[in-house]
Amino acid sequence: MNDSGEQRAGRTLRTGLLGMLLPLAISSTAQTVPATVPEALVMPAPIVETPAAQPRPAVSAAGTRVTPLPRGFDPAQFEYMAEQLVAGQRVPGMAMAIVQNGRILSARGYGITDVNQPRQIDAHTVFRLASLSKAFASATAGLLVNDGVLRWDSKVSDYVPGFQLSDANATAKLTVADVISQRVGLRAHNAFDNDIEANGEYYQVSHKLAGAALSCAPGECYSYQNVAFSLIGDVVFGATGSFYEQTVERRIFKPLGMNDASMGLAGIQASASWAKPHVRSRRGWASLMPKPTYYRMPPAAGVNASISDMAQWLIAQTGHRPDVLPAPLLATLHAPLISTPDQLRSGWRRERLSSANYALAWRVVDYAGHNVVFHAGAVQGYRGLVAMVPERDFGVAILWNSNSGLPSGMLPTVLDAALGLPAKQWLDVPTLGNDLMLARDSDDDDQDSGASSSRATAAPR
Repeated sequence: MNDSGEQRAGRTLRTGLLGMLLPLAISSTAQTVPATVPEALVMPAPIVETPAAQPRPAVSAAGTRVTPLPRGFDPAQFEYMAEQLVAGQRVPGMAMAIVQNGRILSARGYGITDVNQPRQIDAHTVFRLASLSKAFASATAGLLVNDGVLRWDSKVSDYVPGFQLSDANATAKLTVADVISQRVGLRAHNAFDNDIEANGEYYQVSHKLAGAALSCAPGECYSYQNVAFSLIGDVVFGATGSFYEQTVERRIFKPLGMNDASMGLAGIQASASWAKPHVRSRRGWASLMPKPTYYRMPPAAGVNASISDMAQWLIAQTGHRPDVLPAPLLATLHAPLISTPDQLRSGWRRERLSSANYALAWRVVDYAGHNVVFHAGAVQGYRGLVAMVPERDFGVAILWNSNSGLPSGMLPTVLDAALGLPAKQWLDVPTLGNDLMLARDSDDDDQDSGASSSRATAAPR
């Protein structure tokens, strides 16, 4: 992508103009998205995990008071459940991290990396994150906003030569925030994912956006996307001259100490320990080689990480690494922007959620009266769930290397315990108290898009 001198000059002038959005209270030219964002407090330095360390003041990144976890909350209970899930290869393997108040309560692996060549999964075994990658894209864009390199209302067409939607006005209007919040305006959810699955190259497929039908102007309606979402990688390159993958590595992975994290197929294959994807076969679980298809869209689905990495990511996303992700930026990333009622229809979401919205690559839901920031991911042979409860300064991440929906019941099980809600039967494994928690082994529980079920096992969600 070679810009002309006139384009570069125009962009420099635009970058120097005052933004139209509300300024965030940080020492930069950052702007907020056009939404009501709670005034965030600047967090103290991250806590060092030593026996002498003292808990920080009970205020979340969003500036809300933090309620302690209920008495009796015990991570060992959930570790035991995870062990039961991998017993007898009900699922080949999984990993789970639980953090609270900037501390890691648990970060462990369970089961095996590959049914053909079994190796124990540990805290540093790498999984493919699929659509959990999207939050890394929003954080990266937000850091560039903080730097003054971008604004949330920067126009995509200013940074991506040749970019077009089917309507010229929509092309000119589409902003960085619109892309990351799934408000491009496309009529079809997961537009052109089938082309990606057919081994299409991203840059060829993304040009098809010019012919895609629109259902609204950008910023006015929700439609979950992977190809269109990945435009943010092109914007990062256009704004900085650095490839998206390099920017994520430099701005997020390295400073957070995500030492196992990588991007792309080559990244996961180069890992010292990584979990192979598994699908069901007549003889049980069959391991596969990861498909390269969705890796060709790094912002939408390109990240690989261990559960140790995810624990550090949760600590940062809950406000305990303001040196990397400042509190006002987190408040912006987690602020709901558009309603997503499709998220209320199945599994534990149907029972627990009363409202659901999309923010900047995060879902924000009302979970039995409690605000929860959440996202899911799924690609062939991998699944993942991440959730944070600001009022408890709490986070949980669950990764597994199969297309089973069974481990998805672990998320509401953990959230219910963290919130002190009456236990529900989400999992069919015994607890330490030998009670049974029942759930269907259903793919419906962790779908993270409005795509049809026929594409559920292939597209990152």
